[in-house]
Amino acid sequence: MTINNYQYQACDASGTLSTGLLSADSEREAIAQLQARKLVPVRLKLAGSRIQVSSTTRIKNSDLVEFTNGLYTLVDARVPIDKALSLLEGITEKDHMKRLVAALRRDVKEGKSLADAMELRPEVFSRLYVNIVRAGETGGILDQLLQDLAGFLETAEETRKQVISAMTYPLILLFTGVLSVTLLLVFVVPQFTAMFENVGVAIPPQAQLLLNISSGIKHYGWLLVPLIAALGYGWRWISQDVERRRAKDKWMLTLPIAGSVLLYRDVAIFTRTLGALLGAGIPLIRGLRVAREVITNTELVHHLVQVEEDVRGGAGLGVALAKSRQFPVLLHQLVTVGEETGRTSSILKKLAQTFDTYVRDEVNRLVSALQPALILLMGIAVGGIIIIMLSAVFSMNTLDF
Repeated sequence: MTINNYQYQACDASGTLSTGLLSADSEREAIAQLQARKLVPVRLKLAGSRIQVSSTTRIKNSDLVEFTNGLYTLVDARVPIDKALSLLEGITEKDHMKRLVAALRRDVKEGKSLADAMELRPEVFSRLYVNIVRAGETGGILDQLLQDLAGFLETAEETRKQVISAMTYPLILLFTGVLSVTLLLVFVVPQFTAMFENVGVAIPPQAQLLLNISSGIKHYGWLLVPLIAALGYGWRWISQDVERRRAKDKWMLTLPIAGSVLLYRDVAIFTRTLGALLGAGIPLIRGLRVAREVITNTELVHHLVQVEEDVRGGAGLGVALAKSRQFPVLLHQLVTVGEETGRTSSILKKLAQTFDTYVRDEVNRLVSALQPALILLMGIAVGGIIIIMLSAVFSMNTLDF
């Protein structure tokens, strides 16, 4: 499928003539685009180049941030979705993003909601993204949630860049250390076998262990590749079943440090979405149902379903959250205060900022601790090999003496 470039000449209501270039599937759609801009086409001809639609181009997170910010600006200005997408398509410079926006606009014109159109492209829009957009369309607060979503994506992109920058040196250390240990085990350690055989003494147990490891790597090291592939397949297989995925998500929440980061990340998303929905006047039960859809951890979703049932039964939101014993204590304590003072929405939004800060600090702390840990680990591994083999040599010299 191709999208054509059309060069047009058109005039507005005052008779002012303008020229430009636009992209469309057909001449009819190009005319419709001009009419949507309240322009009367005078001349329209096919430009020489065509844009080939392909799904192979990867959409970067920075591209998605730019798209979300642009869409938020237009929606906040009360521009209809189809026209906002048309305007975004006209100002977008990157071909792959232009194709994406054109496809979204086409689906919206056919009657789909923006969330449904995005859901058809899971390689670009995550489940979180789609559900936040759906929540905004459902509650009539798309502009508010798009602003929050854009901020969330920008924070995630900044965090990703910080992590990559901070991880560069540790990864170099890890690669160098693993390479050094592998070279020692494969090429250096086996040389000691002949040395002990020539002298005719028994190999010390520690040295024999290293020799066995060396032999295993030389003969079976190739098995690491299919093993890693099998682990990746197994991880995907677990996620395909509801019960298996819930068990996996529950286990991930119990991991030290990483578990709390995952918990606070999802809770921050939930509180931000629910706070925005309540602030727009959406009833609590409906807001809970919509907000839980943005959570990626199925174990937390299970608890939020029970929270919704408790709230429907007459319990307060803070009490229901406390009853689940799954969410941070600060969350249900401040939500209870918010319910008593009638400021639940604003407190939820402030809690989201608090949880975001916690996640960012924990990630930075984890990355900062990784570098010295890798240096220490590699030092112990290389130093241990050298000490064991030198001790074996010294013991052999003692026996000879």
